[in-house]
Amino acid sequence: MNEKKGIILVLTTALISGVSIYVNSLGVKFANPYVFTGMKNLAVGAFILALILLVKDYKKIKALHKKQWLKLLLVGLIGGAVPFLLFFQGLTMTMAAKGSFIHKTMFIFVSFLAIYFLKEKINKGMLIGLGSLLVGLVLFLGIQPQALAWVDLLIMIATLLWAVEIIISKNLLKNISANVVAGARMFFGGIFIMMLLLVSGQFGEIMAYGSEQWLWIGITSVFLLGYVMTFYHGLKHVRASVATSILALGAPITGLIALIAQDGITWAPQKTLGFLLIVLGIVGVIGISKIKKLFVANSNYDRINS
Repeated sequence: MNEKKGIILVLTTALISGVSIYVNSLGVKFANPYVFTGMKNLAVGAFILALILLVKDYKKIKALHKKQWLKLLLVGLIGGAVPFLLFFQGLTMTMAAKGSFIHKTMFIFVSFLAIYFLKEKINKGMLIGLGSLLVGLVLFLGIQPQALAWVDLLIMIATLLWAVEIIISKNLLKNISANVVAGARMFFGGIFIMMLLLVSGQFGEIMAYGSEQWLWIGITSVFLLGYVMTFYHGLKHVRASVATSILALGAPITGLIALIAQDGITWAPQKTLGFLLIVLGIVGVIGISKIKKLFVANSNYDRINS
């Protein structure tokens, strides 16, 4: 039951991610990307920590030992700070669909890191599914090697850091609640970014923000809150390789939104094939038997309650 719940939560994350990346590509153009990211992360982290205190879950924070605190700080640094700065700086100079593609390749790095650090096993079905996902992403988004510019390297480095952070977070989730891990990631990440802004002399820009900038920060913060809450609660119950593979579904969602908005995206037959390969890849990674159980359980529930 917990695994089914985890899969549903991460599927929700993929939907949020697909919309969020496109929305962020618009919002970040109206503000300094570092200030924009720092305020957003800090706001989400503060909200989650406030939620923990509200439900009187603070005893779990008090029970943390020194090694766990250090890991949570590391999660904040390489998960909630540095990669966000790199990602949104890159996003200001590249297309949303391309940024989404690079970000969604995270499942490749996580899957192989998980074999060594989390002792996850990858069978032939998963390997085929991972390959199908990668080919599907390339076809759907029409990405070509020569189309990748130096600025895309920023997003790639961010993706690698997020992959490492997910491995650390998955390990922490064995003994720590998802709210604490997600809250620490965003709150400490926001603090680290604010420290950078102070040192670089950019912190004063916050005071000059008008209603338009604060509106975009508010909108994107809601998406970010939904992303981290659904993903980390889902990651607690499913393998890291499976969770990040499901996130790849967000790429065609971003692409479809960009297509509808006529944001430099045109439809081609290869996109249909790419989308089908992405879906088949996710099914292969999760496992057909688990997919069947998920839908059978839901249909049985509907019949009982109808």
